[in-house]
Amino acid sequence: QAQLVESGGGLVQPGGSLRLSCAASGTIFRFDLMAWYRQAPGKQRDMVAIITRDGTTTYADSVKGRFTVSRDNAKVMGYLQMNSLKPDDTAVYYCYAALQVTIDGDVNDYWGQGTQVTVSS
Repeated sequence: QAQLVESGGGLVQPGGSLRLSCAASGTIFRFDLMAWYRQAPGKQRDMVAIITRDGTTTYADSVKGRFTVSRDNAKVMGYLQMNSLKPDDTAVYYCYAALQVTIDGDVNDYWGQGTQVTVSS
């Protein structure tokens, strides 16, 4: 089985930056779609950014121009660079990846445990 582990969250002042990382552990045969979601208290989990295997990206309107998603296919890792952070960006951030973990198996959905990002002065 594979696991996703996020890191890099924390407390930052408005206007500051953070870089989240998502590492996949276990034997991975295929690393397809990778994405970041976030969930603020009392709200649903929303998509923040998506990156396909070939590097095509999609962003939520609220983060366009401020956040950058990237990935390292060889290391099976994903990243979210967050700049010009705002208090509204405060949430638990989750990484998602579509992974094939057996040589003849299907690609399945995997989620990390989440990392807290708090933007406050």
